[in-house]
Amino acid sequence: MTEIELNWTLSAPALLGIAAAAIAVLLILIIRFRLHAFIALVVVSVLTALAAGISPGDLVPVMYDGFGSTLASVALLVGLGAMLGRMLELSGGAQVLTDALIRAFGEKRAPLALGLTSLLFGFPIFFDAGLVVMLPIIFTVAKRLGGSLLLYAMPSAIAFSAMHIFVPPHPGPVAASGLLGANVGLVLICGLIIAVPTWYLCGYLFGLFIGKRINVPVPSLLAHDPAEEFADFRSSPKLSTVLVLLALPLVLIFLNTGLNFAGEAGWVDAESTLITSLRMLGETPIALLITVLAAMWLLGWRKKKGSSMVENIVDSALSPVCSIILITGAGGMFGGVLRASGIGDSIADSLATLGLPVIVAGFVIAAIVRIAQGSATVALTTAAALMQPVVVGNPDFSSLQVVAIVLSLAAGSVVASHVNDSGFWLVSRFFGMDTKTTLKTWTVAQTIQGLVGFALSLALYGVVSAF
Repeated sequence: MTEIELNWTLSAPALLGIAAAAIAVLLILIIRFRLHAFIALVVVSVLTALAAGISPGDLVPVMYDGFGSTLASVALLVGLGAMLGRMLELSGGAQVLTDALIRAFGEKRAPLALGLTSLLFGFPIFFDAGLVVMLPIIFTVAKRLGGSLLLYAMPSAIAFSAMHIFVPPHPGPVAASGLLGANVGLVLICGLIIAVPTWYLCGYLFGLFIGKRINVPVPSLLAHDPAEEFADFRSSPKLSTVLVLLALPLVLIFLNTGLNFAGEAGWVDAESTLITSLRMLGETPIALLITVLAAMWLLGWRKKKGSSMVENIVDSALSPVCSIILITGAGGMFGGVLRASGIGDSIADSLATLGLPVIVAGFVIAAIVRIAQGSATVALTTAAALMQPVVVGNPDFSSLQVVAIVLSLAAGSVVASHVNDSGFWLVSRFFGMDTKTTLKTWTVAQTIQGLVGFALSLALYGVVSAF
């Protein structure tokens, strides 16, 4: 974050009031006045920064910092993922995998099949990258079986979210484990124990519930292109080919994760040329780039499709996602302004003095910082940093109790995804939902996920404390 100058210093209640007013204005602009989300986010980011005391000279750098840092992690993943999805869709590969899933699980259990697949993919793959890879499969299943998109998309999206929030090697739980001195292996095991039932309740069962009550049609993001030039690209590849393309980024990213862990454990020389080169192949953008090139070969050039056809198909994937990328970046800008103004830190410092039990205080701090500034990872690390003096080296806490505290912080950091969270806009635009519908579905699902995760973490803490 760029060093910024504040024109004035405001109290925590005043900063919280500014954040609440900013969110209210943003919702009114988008829902009541139908202002495009990208423009509304930029306007409210400017007004919020000035109201919070960020000097005019620092305003644009702060906006660039939030916008650019979000795009750095999102634009490559969304662009490459959309290309992969477009090729899988137009080649018939998504249909092939859909047929296989339905044969294995049956039509009635298709949402369960998509959720379980996403849980497996979500172990090494980050939320946004995994969701992008699964989109063509989700859309194809939804179009074939009918009903609301939420029946099929919610189990998958919450699966990726649960793995991203609770289970190492994802950055949030890893950072919190390091700050609180928790054993990462225990966090992984207990994180899985909490993530799977949380997904089942909040992703699968809630997805079935909300999907029967809110009808969201399948968007045209990856729809078949009627142009004659793309008709010859459809070749119905073998199931094994589709599985290779879906598993390839998983394997590469898992390789990166495994080598990072091995380097930290001292099993390999993490700085050697061989290890750093292999780790590079498993970085998410590189893994997706390799997968896109493999898809070009396996679905296009290998089947004697012209280079111009493959180029046009890849190019056609980018237009629908431009709006998604810009809105997501603007959401990151808004969250970045809130962080730079000190809103999240002021609230966290005030809550830390309330005297609540550590596991409860950590959850509350993470949840309110998340609501205030949007980023789950920032909320989790902020709460962990505040809890660090109380937890680290404290003989009153066993290793499993520390793990339970880490997971309670993770649960708090996922509560109430809304308009200042770039992930909110990613889901909203990918699923073709307006802001109001996204609040009624995704925001509610994330809040339930946080509450269920906290309840399970608290139960773990209580069971451990009893022995």
